[in-house]
Parts: sequence; C-alpha cells; structure tokens
Amino acid sequence: MAARGAALTTGLTRKAGTVSPSHVTTWNLDPAHSIVEFAVEHLGIALVRGHFTKFRAAVTLDEADPAGSAMEATIDAASVDTRDEKRDAHIRSAEFFDTERFPDITFRSTKVTRDGAKYRVTGDFTIRGTQREIILDARDQGRGRDPWGGERIGFRATTKVDRRQWGLVWNVEPQEGGSLLANDVAILLEGELVKS
Repeated sequence: MAARGAALTTGLTRKAGTVSPSHVTTWNLDPAHSIVEFAVEHLGIALVRGHFTKFRAAVTLDEADPAGSAMEATIDAASVDTRDEKRDAHIRSAEFFDTERFPDITFRSTKVTRDGAKYRVTGDFTIRGTQREIILDARDQGRGRDPWGGERIGFRATTKVDRRQWGLVWNVEPQEGGSLLANDVAILLEGELVKS
C-alpha cells in the first residue's frame, strides 16, 4: 500500500525508554510485487473484486519487540480499478470515495502483536476523512534476498469492514428485495517489503 503523503516513522519509543537502533529495521513496500485488493458481494450471488494501482507503505520493524513496530500506508483512491470504467468512475464520485475532496485512503498502526508468524495489526483506517479503527490479520510469508542483494519480507494481511462506517452507504434495492451491494467488504494486502 506510488501515492501521495505516505510517511515513515523511524523513531519508536517504548514505555520504558527509546528502542535500541540495532533492533529496529525499516522496510518499504515494493509495489511491483504487491497488491491492494477488495471484494464485495453483488446481488448476494457473486463477488466483485477491485484493486488499487497506486499505493505506498512503510514498516518500522522492531525485531526484539513486535509491540514497538509500526506501519503506515497511503492509497491513491482515484487509482481504483474494477475492470469496468463506468463503475470505476462511480466509485470515484461523491457517492463513494469522493476522490476530488479526499484523494487518499490511509492506514496508520497503533498496536502490533505477534504469535509466531502471525501478527495482529490494529490501526486507524481513514476514508473520506472519516477515521475508524480496524485490525489486520497478517502473516509473515518468509524472508529472502533478491538477485541484487536486497533483503525482502513476504507478507499477507486481511480484514473485513462494514463500508457504512466510513459513509459509503450508496445502494440500490432490486425489485426482488435484498440489495445490490453487500455492506461487508473484504480487504487483502499482499506483497513484498524491501529493507531500507
């Protein structure tokens, strides 16, 4: 999760004092090997998937204490792509993301916990200027070095949100009942982080 305004917090502080720099590493998302995807149920019978083509994220990883780690990400809301130009234009409009007024979707972590290779990343998720707390269920997919000597971490993170919490309430009721779009939206972040 390239877009405007993503910042990297390089100095983390624990309750007991400042984290030793030797424990802290910084990582940046490689957008060429990453995806930010969402899925929402259509008419209660099928999933419509979309993704964003412009995004940026940075992670400060405290190797000694995951609670000292942090993540920030920014997504260019106008870069939404659902493989249908008319639908994409509607999503950019004031009935959804209102990208002219709110160009960025952001996430900033407030708490990180780890259980083996699994992480729970709690943070503030902001859409249309509205901030709500969400929890990402993340997994470390392993580490490796690329042919140029760079160190990389693979990751996968998922969550599900109710879009109405961010004012995304547009819908249509078909004649047969129900609704055109479900309120729950599944979010998937997957890719590679490169050590700075």
